[in-house]
Amino acid sequence: MAEQSSDALGTVEQALSALLEDVSPLESETLPLAQAGGRVLAGDQMARLDVPAFDNSAMDGYALRAADAGQWLPVSQRVAAGSAPEPLEPGTCARLFTGAPVPSGADCVVMQERVEREGERARFPAELTAGDSIRRRGRDVASGSVLLAAGTWLDAAALGHLAGQGVVEVEVRRRPRVALLSTGDEVIDPGTPLGPGQLYNTNRPMLTRLLESFGAEVGRCVSVPDDFDETRAILGEVAFDADVVISTGGVSVGEEDHVKHALESLGRLDLWRLAIRPGKPLALGRLPARHGDTRFIGLPGNPVSSFVGAWLFLRPLMGALSGCPTLDALPAITATADFATRTGPRSHYMRAALAFTPEGPVATAFADQNSGVLSSCVGADVLVVVPANTAVAKGDAVTCLWIKGG
Repeated sequence: MAEQSSDALGTVEQALSALLEDVSPLESETLPLAQAGGRVLAGDQMARLDVPAFDNSAMDGYALRAADAGQWLPVSQRVAAGSAPEPLEPGTCARLFTGAPVPSGADCVVMQERVEREGERARFPAELTAGDSIRRRGRDVASGSVLLAAGTWLDAAALGHLAGQGVVEVEVRRRPRVALLSTGDEVIDPGTPLGPGQLYNTNRPMLTRLLESFGAEVGRCVSVPDDFDETRAILGEVAFDADVVISTGGVSVGEEDHVKHALESLGRLDLWRLAIRPGKPLALGRLPARHGDTRFIGLPGNPVSSFVGAWLFLRPLMGALSGCPTLDALPAITATADFATRTGPRSHYMRAALAFTPEGPVATAFADQNSGVLSSCVGADVLVVVPANTAVAKGDAVTCLWIKGG
């Protein structure tokens, strides 16, 4: 990638291009199905069985031939779920229950509420259609078809789909290993009394949870002092066996911001500073590691900037390393702005709540959009994208990126 000018501010698109250049999915591993939730399927999973495995009843009722509609018919057999019915004798019906196999010779099922029963015979409505209330074999899944494609995120439904095929273990991508660094002598962990000028580390638990929701495994969490030599040593050490190194703070232009220079001295800086708000001070690059290069992302120290940067950059990177296309881009929705704003030379990613009204989605931006106001993220459903040098009036259509659920 071409080197960025020291004065130029990069775009989100340029940052993603630099970040994802030459990224390929990590190796795979085989896990028991019970441990595979939240992982990404490494290869296509083929269906072994038809689902349903046989024609079965969609409800409690009676099976018969549609040609026998409107008649009194003797009940020739009772079929429960899990049993094997006899072929249906001509001119008879079968009592059966939801999920029970439909006897051969029957071509429709009538719900019990529509049937008149007297002893061992039943009368049916005059108009019936072949195929009514029968779930045909293979309607959901056909044996030999692709059950789940490579790159599928194994959520609850996908796990159930696999279990329905009798799958007991599955090949998935290894989780990306992440080292998470917190810079600054003033940043301390909760549980320690605050001293003068100190603050608690909000970024570490916040980013750990987000990264885990993106499929990553957060390994080492290290506090980095405001010292160039120590910063350089820690970067080199944690990068050795990590897939990604992420730091918060230390990437701006202050005298105590050592991360950018340490990165340049050890490896390579691909991009520095973006034309976005929040999150202007962002550093992307590579660090030498045991097997090739380790990706480096230096997020700003302000918690809102780190939060936004995680959704914009960490999520697609974890998706690329996991081979999961659904993490490539945040889902976008168009909404009506319940606010007014104007941007300068940087695009603004505003935290907003989204309400679904009869007239359509409405986005209400939090009043204080300062990068230090983490409360604006707590209730946020979306990031409203306002391009640079743009005025938004109340009632205008705006593009929103869905972020709820991290």
